[in-house]
Amino acid sequence: MIDIGLTKIALISVVALVVIGPERLPKVARMAGTLFGRAQRYINEVKSEVSREIELEELRKMQKEMQEAATSVEQTIAKNVSEMQAEVQEALSNPLMETPTPDQIHVKAKDFRRKKLARTSAIPSWYKKQSGRRTRVISGAARVAKYRPAGAGSKTSTSFHS
Repeated sequence: MIDIGLTKIALISVVALVVIGPERLPKVARMAGTLFGRAQRYINEVKSEVSREIELEELRKMQKEMQEAATSVEQTIAKNVSEMQAEVQEALSNPLMETPTPDQIHVKAKDFRRKKLARTSAIPSWYKKQSGRRTRVISGAARVAKYRPAGAGSKTSTSFHS
């Protein structure tokens, strides 16, 4: 700001004392102080207003950039969707793709079952027998019948009727 040293302040005060006089000097000094304070507040307001305007301008610029980016993304997505729709329409209208008949599906299912049943295990059968692992799949009812005690037939030992 203004570079005023101690000697310059003393010189100004002596001149002011001579020109104004000792009785009006305090009143003039108060008035100069208030004017100086007002000037500083005004300068601070102007600075803050300028900085606010700069920030608003930056925000407007950022908003414009974001809107441009959003429209470009929207256009890209719309382009990709239209391309995908065209591909799907082309694939659906293409007569090269055949749908299999039920007989063909039945034959494929039979082949799959045969291959599945023909698979061999990586565990040797002697190990399965030794460890007691099951080598064949049987139903739950067949397992109960296999391990049922000999005298248990069709009679039930407990009765729920009184």
